[in-house]
Amino acid sequence: MKVQLRDALADYRPRVAAPAAKVEPAGVLVLLYEHGGVPHVVFQKRTDRVRDHKGQISFPGGAMDPGDETVLYTALRETHEEIGVHPDHVDVLGQLDDHVTISNFLVTPFVGWLERYPYEWSFSDEEVAYLLEVPLPHLLDPDNFVPDRRVVNGREYVLPSYQFGQDLIWGATGRMLSNFLEIYSGVLR
Repeated sequence: MKVQLRDALADYRPRVAAPAAKVEPAGVLVLLYEHGGVPHVVFQKRTDRVRDHKGQISFPGGAMDPGDETVLYTALRETHEEIGVHPDHVDVLGQLDDHVTISNFLVTPFVGWLERYPYEWSFSDEEVAYLLEVPLPHLLDPDNFVPDRRVVNGREYVLPSYQFGQDLIWGATGRMLSNFLEIYSGVLR
């Protein structure tokens, strides 16, 4: 699966957003691993102590620091800081579409494969309440898709959201996940 996904991402041309003056660049990692022959994706539940997106489900990652060389470096650094995954343990497979959030971040998501599982997660108590390790077949099951209806400037939009237990994966994370699942579904065909 990893090789096919790498090939699909190599053929994919992500939509790259031009940075605007008031948006802060950020990087996140769609972190995958295989367990029992089933690919899983890692999400984190953010604490109520973080500055942005309190209590929401997100991919590990965050804003670029002044010393960060690239947004990929940021995604790997933040993943290490938030959940303890060392960058050397991640095989980066490719990049997804940029997303601008309502909190003024320009987020570039990368897809990475965790080189080994089980992994000794190490959470940042300040940022991470707990992890969700979600089997990809669960996310592809239409019963777990929850349409998030929003009205913006008088026009209704249906945004992707996904239910996992008591948690809802929505917002920018839901949109990034939807982008990934579209590519992943192509690999399954």
